[in-house]
Amino acid sequence: MTDIKTLALKYGGYTSLDKVYLDQFLAGRSEEEQLALITPPPSVVNAYFAELYQKKSPKAATDYFAEVSQELNLYNAEPSFALESKPFIRLNLSGKSFGFCYESKGLGRIFSEAEEVITTDLLFEIAQIFPYQLVFEESEKIYLKSVGDEEVVNVENLTALTDLETLADGRKRLKGYSQEDLLQEARAFSGKLYYRSENRTAMLYID
Repeated sequence: MTDIKTLALKYGGYTSLDKVYLDQFLAGRSEEEQLALITPPPSVVNAYFAELYQKKSPKAATDYFAEVSQELNLYNAEPSFALESKPFIRLNLSGKSFGFCYESKGLGRIFSEAEEVITTDLLFEIAQIFPYQLVFEESEKIYLKSVGDEEVVNVENLTALTDLETLADGRKRLKGYSQEDLLQEARAFSGKLYYRSENRTAMLYID
């Protein structure tokens, strides 16, 4: 675990001028209490995420939140708008409120404020926001994980707008400009589906 004061200076909005104050402020408290005290409020985390997303890239914003979640222990397996115990990122999807947090290292979670039906349109919409992530459904929950390294070993043209790629690790990837076409072609395969979208190109991974 990194020194709490170092974390406060890096993520909590404190500066070197606050070191003596931090020593007094954190003295006598447990590590859990110290982390809670130096964790910036949700508004600050959201503002910084949005700034990185707009000025740098979606990947930079997601990497920042992944790092903050790990260093400040913001992991949350049961996230909730009503009971927000740890900061999460607010998202607007088709005019509805959703949240983004990390459930564990490398495993993101998308959850809704109100009860929502998980549709392929929703999964592709999330994929458009996070182009460097694979979006998937499991146990009626929506998750994200990093795309990671990929190597295409074979390409087959299924239609004028749809390709079937074989990856080195054995997975199949359908790639094209029409989500409907990809979903139609995916019916010929069995296996878990992972959704991705980048540069207006839709992708379906079949594991």
